[in-house]
Order: sequence, then C-alpha cells, then structure tokens
Amino acid sequence: MHGQFDLTGRTAVVTGGSRGIGRAIAEGLASAGATVVPTARSEDDLAAVVEGIEAEGGDALAVSTDVTDPDSVDALFERVGEAFGGADVVVNNAGVNPAAALGTPERVDAEGFDLVTDVNLRGAFLCARAAAEHLHERGGSVINVASVGGLVGLPRQHPYVASKHGLVGLTKSLALDWAPDVRVNCIAPGYVATDLTDELRANEDLRASIVERTPLDRFADPEEIAGPAVFLASDAASYVTGAILAVDGGWTAR
Repeated sequence: MHGQFDLTGRTAVVTGGSRGIGRAIAEGLASAGATVVPTARSEDDLAAVVEGIEAEGGDALAVSTDVTDPDSVDALFERVGEAFGGADVVVNNAGVNPAAALGTPERVDAEGFDLVTDVNLRGAFLCARAAAEHLHERGGSVINVASVGGLVGLPRQHPYVASKHGLVGLTKSLALDWAPDVRVNCIAPGYVATDLTDELRANEDLRASIVERTPLDRFADPEEIAGPAVFLASDAASYVTGAILAVDGGWTAR
C-alpha cells in the first residue's frame, strides 16, 4: 500500500507555492518523491522553498509566474516541458482575499472583486488549460485548492466565496470533460494557520468564534493539507475524480 503513495518520476506544479498551504503541499509532494515546480510572483520566496526541498534531498525548480496572465502561465508550462518533459500534477493553490474585497455587499470594491476572481478562479482555469496537453499525454492529475467557502456561505467574503464555489464547479466540469485520461479533484480546507490568517487569529474574539465553530477545536497546520494533496496526486486515488475533499476539522459537518 505504501507504494501507491510514491510519486517518484512525476513532476508537480504548485501555484502559490511560496508560502502557507502551497509551500506545505510543495514540500509534501517532494517528500513523496515528486519533482516539484513551485510558482509564485516572488522569486526570493520561491528560492527559499527550493532550498528547503533540496536540503531534504528532493528536486525542485522555481518558476516565477503570474497566474492571471495567460502568457506567463503558458511560459510556465513551456518551461516545465523543456525541463522535465511535462507536468504530471497541477495544484491550483494560488489565492487572494484582500481587504478591498471584504465587507457587506455594498462595501465591496469592484476592483477587489475582479482581483479575487481573476486569481482564485480564472487563474486556476488558465493553468489547467495550459497544462492540458501534458496531462493527457501523461495520465495526469489536477488538484484545485478551494475552501469551506466553496461549500458553504461565509459572511462578508462575497468575492472569495463566489470564486471558491466557482472552483468547485470547475473541478467537476473538468473532471467530466477530461475523464478517463486526467483526474481532477478539489481540496476544501477549513481555517489554516498561515500568514494569510495572522490578522484574523490575532483578533481574540474572531479566533475564538472560529475555533468554537470547528469540531476539532483548532486551526489546521498547513502540513495537514499536504497529506490529502499527496493522496489525490497518487495512485492511491486512481479511482477518484470530480471529488471535493473537505479538510476542515468538521466545519461543514454542522
């Protein structure tokens, strides 16, 4: 059974791979044997990820990418093709939720709405589209990182919730169109302790309300999202496609 989780010989692209959940997934896939291509806009942050993976004996290549720019995305997968022959796994993790997109509907900034949907939803589509030829040739896998906000409503996070619900829908439609050659699945994390939730966790009342709402009574560590990603990328999930895996401490069980 252990061998079913072995990703040796496979190449995995992880968008938003420089920090938080993306970095943890990149490191988890590398520990399972994959060659990992973490992408983000910050070259310095990506260099640190590659250095950490290589220090543990893994293989990685950093490629700076803007997932909202089709030319940048196409260049990413051209580079992956040149370096490794193609991508076997694409993890669409890049995501944003800026202050301009938060609040009651009448307070949400239109540009903030556009930014969130561009990165969280359109960016995932652009990456999947650009990787399509690689994935079909290699029998690959796409893993979209959504959120509990893709399964239920969250107050004052309308663009984010809309983008993550869209990503869940995109997962299902891609799974139908690309079967049986390519598997497409989705992870829906709950609240995770990353720099993106630093401000939220610093607010004692907000933090307490989230923990109280979560049956496992805590925020997740980023590494706890990496295990499900390794599973979905591996042969252990060979009959899993179009699935939405909630990794939320029981949030959506209520």
